[in-house]
Parts: sequence; structure tokens; C-alpha cells
Amino acid sequence: MKLTQFSLTIAALFITAGASAADPKLGIVYDAGGKFDKSFNQSAYEGAQRFKKDTNISFIEVQASSDTQAEQVLRGLARKNLDLIASIGFAQSQAVQKVAKEFPKVKFLLIDGSAPGDNVNSVLFKEEEGSYLVGLAAAMASKSKKLGFIGGIDIPLIRTFACGYAQGAKAGNAKADVTQNMVGSTSGAWNDPAKGGELARSQFERGVDVIFAVAGGSGMGTLQMAKEKGKLAIGVDSNQNHLYPGTMLTSMVKHVDNVIYDSFMQVKNGTWKGGVSYKGLKDGGVDWALDADNRKLITPEIEKRVLAARKDIIDGKIKVVDYRAANNCPI
Repeated sequence: MKLTQFSLTIAALFITAGASAADPKLGIVYDAGGKFDKSFNQSAYEGAQRFKKDTNISFIEVQASSDTQAEQVLRGLARKNLDLIASIGFAQSQAVQKVAKEFPKVKFLLIDGSAPGDNVNSVLFKEEEGSYLVGLAAAMASKSKKLGFIGGIDIPLIRTFACGYAQGAKAGNAKADVTQNMVGSTSGAWNDPAKGGELARSQFERGVDVIFAVAGGSGMGTLQMAKEKGKLAIGVDSNQNHLYPGTMLTSMVKHVDNVIYDSFMQVKNGTWKGGVSYKGLKDGGVDWALDADNRKLITPEIEKRVLAARKDIIDGKIKVVDYRAANNCPI
């Protein structure tokens, strides 16, 4: 996108926002996956939409297709004197750090990353806790005891999902084995459903019968392949159970929507604060999904074990290792 085109886009968005002068000016910047990825970005979008519905306050939304463009987009929004800009995804961390320092009066919300500054609220999640629960369910539901994991890029965040999943799987069945693959090494890895499907096909051919897809838009290919092969899949970030009822064992939900909603509301109410926070099971930041779409796949035994583990994690009786803190996975 050229700078002139970008400026026109921002101007158009402000015209359509229709907010009154007293309302806070809010913005949200999606990462390469886009707001309709049915996963991470979409969860953020839904939280912003819920805020708009409840308050009648609009927001500006832009997608940054690359790390370089993220800095350009953030700076362009900051120059418009927005009250808060929400940056979705760890890939925008460096851009937020740089632009937040240049615009100390503008507040920034950074999801899945950390950046210094009194005007930055960095929100991280305890993905390992939710992943433990779906790993436990996967091991109990699997007939082959061969489980799969497909991530977007091989980075500490994705390894955290994989490590939590493996820990839960071993708790469910000591003989469970987890095969891992990554889609790619660039931002395009989050939006390549064909590759996600190919990797899933390969894992299924090797005997895997449950795959946890943590790959943004690429994960859609994994979920579809599970449906085609009559195998089980686990969704991520948003509740994806409804996409392929009958083969979606569950989803590891990451409540980005609640964080966006709460942060926008805090700006509106004048209670917003900077800093770093971690959202786990206890805080309602992550969870597993059980609903009408996967009810038939979750046996009473699986539900009982998962709910018991969920309570034990919240109570501190089960300590799930965070790959990022340990820089290693015990499984």
C-alpha cells in the first residue's frame, strides 16, 4: 500500500466512524491473518464490535500485512491523535515500542507481545493452560494415541501452545505421542490453508487421528482436511467448533475479544492503565470449548477429567510448564 493510498484509507475510515466529539477515538490494527481469519484476529474484531453495539462508539480498523507496514499504519493512526490503538499480534511488538515512544499521549494495547512505556498495556495469555486441557481431551479421544500439532511459525509463542498440549496429552495417556509441524517461517505462514491441509494429510497418513491447529488462517486447511478424512481436529483462539461439527473435538479459546472490549471500555470510562498482564484460566483469558457442536464427541469421562484438570490448574495443584519461561518443554 502506498503512503497516499494509506492516508486516503484512514481519512475514509474516520468519515464513516460517525463518533461524536466526546467519544474516545479508538483504532484496531489486525495482523497478516486479517480480521476474518475465524481465529485470533476475528476474536479481536468481535470484541470491538460488541463494544460498538453496547456504546454506539465506532472504531477504526486497518490491517498490517507486514511488520514494516505495521509501523507505518500505527504512526499514521497516532498522528490522528487516537485515544487508544489496539495492535493485534506479537509481530507488531517492535512497531508499538517505537511508535508509542514517539507519541506518549496516545495509548496502545498490544496483544500477545510486550513493549515498554507508561502508554502501553501489554496483554499476554497463558496459552499453555488452555492447551493442556485440549491435549488431555485429545489423548482420551484418540484411538491410535498418535496426536498431531500444526503451528504457524516456529517461535516461542507457538511452542508454548505445543508444549502445553503435549503435557496435557501425557496426562491423558502416558503412551500418547505428539507429531509437530510448522507451516512456514514468514508472515505468510498464517494465511496458507493449502499448506495447513497438506501437513494434516501427511500426519493422518502416519496414523495421527487428532490434530491441534495453531496456525491462524492456515489452520482452516487443517480443520477441513480432518473433516475430509473423518479424523478429529482442535481449533484455536476463537471457538471453531461450529466450522465442522462432528470432527471438531474442541477449541482452545483465547479471549482476545474480552481484552479488546474491556480495554476500549476502560478508555471510555477513564480507568485505562498501562503495564503488563497475563490472562490464564483463572482470569478467563483462556479455556476449552464445549457446546452443542462438539457435545457428542466429548464423553462424560473426558468432560469429567478436563473439568477436574481445569479446577486443579486454577487452584495451583497442576503446574503447567510455560515454554517461554522455562525455554524448554519437559515432554
